This record gives sequence, structure tokens and C-alpha cells, in this order.
Amino acid sequence: MERITIDPITRLEGHGKIDIFLDDKGDVANSYFQIPELRGFERFCVGRPIEEMPLLTNRICGVCPEAHHMAAVKAADAAYKVTPPRTAKLLRELLYMAFYCTDHTTHFYALGGPDFIIGPDAPVAERNILGVIHKVGMEIGGKVIQMRKFGHKVVEMIGGRKVHPAVAIPGGVTKILSEGERKEIEEMGRWAIDFAQFSLQAFNDIVLANQTYLDLIVGDIYRDETYYMGLVDENNKVNFYDGKVRVVDPEGKEFCKYAPNEYMNHLSEHVEPWTYLKFPYLKNVGWKGFTDGKDSGVYMATPLSRLNAADGMATPLAQEHYEKMYETLGGKPVHQRLAIHWARLIELLYAAERWVELVTDPDITSSDVHCKPTEIPTEGVGIVEAPRGTLTHHYWTDERGILTQVNLIVGTTNNYAPIQMSTKKAAQHLIKGGKVNEGLLNMVEMAFRAYDPCFGCATHSLPGQMPLEVRLHDQRGELMDVIKQYVD
Repeated sequence: MERITIDPITRLEGHGKIDIFLDDKGDVANSYFQIPELRGFERFCVGRPIEEMPLLTNRICGVCPEAHHMAAVKAADAAYKVTPPRTAKLLRELLYMAFYCTDHTTHFYALGGPDFIIGPDAPVAERNILGVIHKVGMEIGGKVIQMRKFGHKVVEMIGGRKVHPAVAIPGGVTKILSEGERKEIEEMGRWAIDFAQFSLQAFNDIVLANQTYLDLIVGDIYRDETYYMGLVDENNKVNFYDGKVRVVDPEGKEFCKYAPNEYMNHLSEHVEPWTYLKFPYLKNVGWKGFTDGKDSGVYMATPLSRLNAADGMATPLAQEHYEKMYETLGGKPVHQRLAIHWARLIELLYAAERWVELVTDPDITSSDVHCKPTEIPTEGVGIVEAPRGTLTHHYWTDERGILTQVNLIVGTTNNYAPIQMSTKKAAQHLIKGGKVNEGLLNMVEMAFRAYDPCFGCATHSLPGQMPLEVRLHDQRGELMDVIKQYVD
């Protein structure tokens, strides 16, 4: 049996590789999306004071430290049984919306966008952010950089640092917002709304108007029918910071809805011997392997999942685009994985609109930003929506507030089983008779890239010089050929 290895896979955060096994006819018999790294945060946080967790866990990753900062402090709030003042919640969510705008912009333009804007089979040296700028122009490239600059500036103004914010503590936040800062953040937020609308128009003009790309989106290569998960507010509208987790089945019907402290009644985790990452699944459906359908407990937690699981968006402009997407793709739920890119841009618009709503709230500059915890901490769960999926932090402490146990279900972990299924299905559709080239392998990578996976320990490479080695083995396992680029 021949084996094709894509290692490292590219344009994701962290490390991963794909092993593809071919049968005697050269067709794909199986594939494995492997995560070869172990971080161990759940173990080495044990023994630390719980109030350190918002600062410790935002070091898990430099990509979304804000998500871990918020989930950790919400878990600490719950453990101390303290409710932050309204202004503290507003400031936390405002920081979080600015972060969301920055993060979603990065993925669309730098990670996922090159596949559509440049083309899935374009020369690899052009399929990157520089290629995107060359294609769309310097002015648009400048807007992308400006969006990221504004997002990081707001995170710094509220959170104290551009990355790894330090503002949230059990019971609230440590810093109030001045009127001058408020005005500046409002101005940047209104610019972000225009940028998000511009990005959706660009998606419409470049992707939806291209029949080849549209066929890829609505076709069967990148389609699986699974359950969908997302945080919703009291009106079942999408919410990133607070609310309950809602799950809908492959037909779009509500399967369950739970508060953060009830997550263990609904989720369990499966392990496989070939990877370090676990596979969460719906406990009340059960693990049936890497298969889709209503009888499989596999679920997805992505921007598209959040839209599938909700009844709509909580802001007017995002709601308009939400309705357009479902009208274009034939109604809810949408199962096509490449539509995650479209949903991500709708969420970008929602985050920008919510940014302005929050910063114009009359209470945002109040000095009432902290409620001192007085209870002995015991156990707490915090959940937010990270850009890549539902993020759960669960802590147990002794009577001194020292952590005795930690459980984290991070955003990408939720999607591990769907990613494994999507990459295998794409490989089976695209690789026939042993014929494979770099363009086809990139289209296999597109299957995972839509999920915007983050495996923590980010890797970096200069554009056009991503090292790639594909090894071909015969059915006896002997090496037949090695194709390399930028590998010494």
C-alpha cells in the first residue's frame, strides 16, 4: 500500500500532518490527520492559584489568548460565586469583539483567502498573503493591516497589552475606560463595520461570482452532515461571550441546550492511538466512529456551526447577510464546509456592529468595574466562543483556591473528528489512480483550512517557502519517490 504524507500542512496555527494511504489501484483507502504535539496545560496548571489562570492559559497560544483569558476568568468567577458588575462585563465583551475582528480578518485574508483569491492550484509561491495583496491591490492590503492594527490597539487600551491581555480578574476587570478612550474606540469600531461590509462584498465579487468556486462550495467534496454547536443568547441569537450552548441535529432541529456547568452531561471524549488530540462527541448520541448522520455523535463548532445552531444574528447588518447566505445555499442547516468562510465574514460584521453597540453604552465608562470575591472557591466552568469553536474551561480547587484538577475543551478540539472526516473525503474525491500533484494536495488541505484550526504552538515560514515533503511508498512499504520543496 502506498502512503502519501503531507508534513507539515500549511496555513494553519500549530503543527499537523496528513498521511494518505492508497490501495492497489492508486485510490485512497484511508487518511489520517495527525497532531504530533503534546502541550499538557491541563496537568501543569494543577497546583497554581485559580486567580492566575486568566494569565497562565492565555499563554496556551499567541493566536487567541483573549479567548482563553475570557474563558478562564469566567470559570474563576463561577468558582468564587461572584458576579462582575455590568460595566466589567461590557468591557470584557468589547475587548473580545475587537479581538474577533482581528482574528477573522487574519484567517480570511492570510490563511483561507489565498485558496479562492489566488486559486487552489496556483503556484505555491503565490498562494499567500503577498499573493493576495498582489491580486487585490495595495489599497486593500492596507485596509487589512489597518483592521488588525485597530483590533490590537483596542485590546491594548482595554486589556493592557496587544497580546496576552491582563485586565480580567475574578469579579471584574482592573481598568476603567476614559471618555477619550471611548471616543477613539468608537471611531475605530465604525471603521471596522465598513471594513467588514467591504470584505463581504469582496467575497461576493471574487468567490460567489466565480462558478468554479461556487461549484466547489455547494458540491459534495467538502460536505458532511453532522450536529452543530454554538453559544446563543436568551433569544437564541449568536453570542460570543455569554449565554447557553445550543446544539442542533443534522436536520436543524434543537437537540439540546445547556448552561456551562452542565457540559459534562452532554459531551464525552474519544481517543485514538495515532494522535495526541482527543475527539469530543455528543454523549447522548454516542461515538460511532468517523461517520456523519443523525446516529453519529460527531458535531462541529465553527462560525458556520454557530449560525446553524442559532435563530439569527443579534445585529441588523449581520442579520441581512445571514439571511442572504441561507437563501443562496438552500436553507438551514448548511452542511458545506467551505461555507465556513462565508459565515466567518458574517461573524466579522456582527463583531464590528456589537463593538459599536458596546462602546456607546452609557455604562461603559462607569468606575464600577469590580466586585470583590468573598466566597471560598470550589469549582467553576467558563465558556466562550473562540473564533475556532466553543471553548470550555473547567477548574476544581481546594479550600485555599489551589487548582486540583483542570479540564479544557478548546475550540479546534471540538472539530477534530469533522476535520478528519473532511480531509479523508476530499482525498478520496481528488486522488484517483495514484495521480497526485501539489495542486490536488492543496485542495485536500483546503478541507481542514476552512475550520481555521489552531494547534497552539504556532509555526511560521516566509511566504512561498513553506517546507513540504511528500513520500511515496509501494505496497510493501518501500520508498518509491520523494518530492520536496524548501527542505534541506
